[in-house]
Amino acid sequence: MGLFGPKKVSYLGVDLGIGGAKLVELQNEKGRARLVTYGFTERLPDAEPASLVDAPRETAELLKKVAQKAKVTTNKAITGLPVASVFSSVISIPKGSEKEQRDAIQWQAKKLIPVPLEEMIIDHKIITPAAAKGAPAAAKKDEPKSLQVLITGASKAMVQKYVTVFKQSGLELISLETEAFALIRSLIGKDRATSMIVDIGAARTNIIIVENGIPFVTRSLDMGGATLTKAMGKTLNLDLKSAEQMKCDIKSVSSIYPGEGLPKIFETVMLPMVTELQYSLNLYTGQGDGPAKTVEKIILTGGSAILPSLAQYFSSQLNIRTYLGDPWARVVYPDELRSVIEEIGPRYAVAVGLAMRDIE
Repeated sequence: MGLFGPKKVSYLGVDLGIGGAKLVELQNEKGRARLVTYGFTERLPDAEPASLVDAPRETAELLKKVAQKAKVTTNKAITGLPVASVFSSVISIPKGSEKEQRDAIQWQAKKLIPVPLEEMIIDHKIITPAAAKGAPAAAKKDEPKSLQVLITGASKAMVQKYVTVFKQSGLELISLETEAFALIRSLIGKDRATSMIVDIGAARTNIIIVENGIPFVTRSLDMGGATLTKAMGKTLNLDLKSAEQMKCDIKSVSSIYPGEGLPKIFETVMLPMVTELQYSLNLYTGQGDGPAKTVEKIILTGGSAILPSLAQYFSSQLNIRTYLGDPWARVVYPDELRSVIEEIGPRYAVAVGLAMRDIE
């Protein structure tokens, strides 16, 4: 040990979303995450690519600038693959030897994934709890004859795009995972209550139903904040820039539509999303042959999740307790930043979860 003790390690969570790039640096302080800095940059001006990684050189320059402006102290970066770009499914396989299980997983993956497995990076995790050693014979007899396995897959070409961006940015990409696990880490942590995460981003909404820390249902919808902006612009005869400003200014929206509840203009646009949420709930509750499954709560996050009374609206429509998630709940930060942190919280859930990966 050195004279002043070991150097504290910090990690940079980088969220490359359609709406822009967000980064959060967290320091490992005795197993707890402490905020070092954070930053944000808008997406490329007049950019055509749907994803920042489709413009690697420009995105790398953006990352350099935002990292410099935020005064990051580490180059160890972790980023996440978008939910829409990752295959994820929970399957059942017969119990057997390790080889038999590997073969069964491979066969199921070939059947489920619509592209050649040679073009994919496949990972799996057995999630059925194993019987404890020394368990009574009766208990072992009642064990299920099959195993539940989480399969995830991403195209090698997609992964290479991220590797290229980070190599050109000068950041060391030490890990790449799915955004779903980053959201679970920052919004749920060790809570084992079955939850639905609804991440309403700029262009897409991700739905993740989590049971015991595992995403059992993962879906990505082609609707998000931009959908709301277009609806507002059309209804109020505003250009997109003015409509976006009005949407972001919650107080202005609330003053135009006084009273409790979600403004009517948003209710109309949100109805299709409610239908998709209910469909996702039905997918989950219909899984398995055991006792009926239920979702205990809905956690909202993402830049468009801060609409007035949105949580109340979803709660009334789906009859499930709904609230705005706090990705900073497991992070230590200065009290003087509290108001700012609370305001930006929903936008940084993915970046916070990524930075926490090697801390918790």
